[in-house]
Amino acid sequence: MRVKRTANLVLFLVDASWSMAVAERMNATKGAILSLLTDAYQRRDRVGLIVFQKDRATLVLPPTNSVQLAQRALADIPIGGKTPLSAGLLMAYDVLRQERLVHPDIEPLLIVLTDGAGNVSIGPLPPQEEAYRFADLIAGTKTRSVVINMEHAAFDQGLAQQLANHLKAPCYTLTELKAKNLYQAVRQEMIHPPPRSS
Repeated sequence: MRVKRTANLVLFLVDASWSMAVAERMNATKGAILSLLTDAYQRRDRVGLIVFQKDRATLVLPPTNSVQLAQRALADIPIGGKTPLSAGLLMAYDVLRQERLVHPDIEPLLIVLTDGAGNVSIGPLPPQEEAYRFADLIAGTKTRSVVINMEHAAFDQGLAQQLANHLKAPCYTLTELKAKNLYQAVRQEMIHPPPRSS
């Protein structure tokens, strides 16, 4: 009996607002995305990237399996400004919904790199509350997510963990965020999804 291969979609949602670690964070993310793409190319998987900073989220890399496209898109990512976490989550929700319509057999995995602290709303709600609403929305679609906590341990207020709770996702701290670590963490999630708690 042949098992139909489901294609994975790994969607990165990256906080590019200003912080001391942002350049390092971006380099690790770019490295991981390119490693995943090289891998994806052989497996029919696709990778996408949403970046949020200032007052908006930007789909820097629409889901693709083209390494060339990714390299071009990743070359010039804007960084700095405030943290519109909820705009990022809402865009992730829309991209995932769109992808599911076009590719019904897709297995999406959302990787959120953030310290979990949003400070810009797109509607009337306070930023954190709004972000959690959108996180609940994503969790409601049964999308597997992973939160990678970018906050320095000394300043961590547990906001990334709270976001992860709303996404029903594990929360990792990659103290030394190097591309290889990030890549390994993502591969692990794709190979061994954690048991879903209802």
